Amino acid sequence: MDRTEEDAALPSPVSIDLSAPVRELWLERIRVTVQDSYVGVPLRKLPEDLRVYEHLMWLSRCNVVIELGSNMGGSALWFRDRLMSLAAYGVIERPLVISIDAATTSAAGANLSAVDPNWRESIALVQGDIRDPGLANHVRSLVPEGSRCLVTEDTAHRYETTLAALRGFSQFVPVDGFFVVEDGNVDVEEMRPPRRPNWPRGVLPALREWLAGEGANFRMRRDLELYGLTSNVEGYLQRVA
Repeated sequence: MDRTEEDAALPSPVSIDLSAPVRELWLERIRVTVQDSYVGVPLRKLPEDLRVYEHLMWLSRCNVVIELGSNMGGSALWFRDRLMSLAAYGVIERPLVISIDAATTSAAGANLSAVDPNWRESIALVQGDIRDPGLANHVRSLVPEGSRCLVTEDTAHRYETTLAALRGFSQFVPVDGFFVVEDGNVDVEEMRPPRRPNWPRGVLPALREWLAGEGANFRMRRDLELYGLTSNVEGYLQRVA
């Protein structure tokens, strides 16, 4: 069936050859993910990973999501709406997303304004470099007292930025809460697209090094890679002490 004009905003469908290796499906999914959106705002995350986030938000009863890496604002809006749903069920109060990016957040702000003129009531956009040791203190001033935070790291996917994010923002995660390091797949050769030689590297080395030392109060939850395909290889971390 041909697509209608209303379908133009949808990503192109994934083509599946059941006789092909799983890697071919993975590369198709990556191609589609970069075309995706949420209520018209670009959102670059696998649906499987978004579903895991829903589970983590429910399990941890977080009311604040600290998002490291704003991009175009779609994920901040998605996280906010999930928190609003938890609030509607009476599970949490004072839902808030704090979304941080090293680049200007003007594009994200414009996208949010286009779909929700009142977004500033529940989303704070912060411009700052994750490697700045003072950034975490500024973010702490924005977190309401008594909040439970979930932190998601989606910055430059390099060793230096991943390590800085873990060092600076793991402090916000309560016991039994979660810190998600996204896109560890950049360090898995079989998951790197052959036509993207400039993809960054360094997420998994930084993550493993931190867990072996400073991050001893966290454990890696490979069992939370629930749906087989994930960008967040080794990236689901839970504070245990």
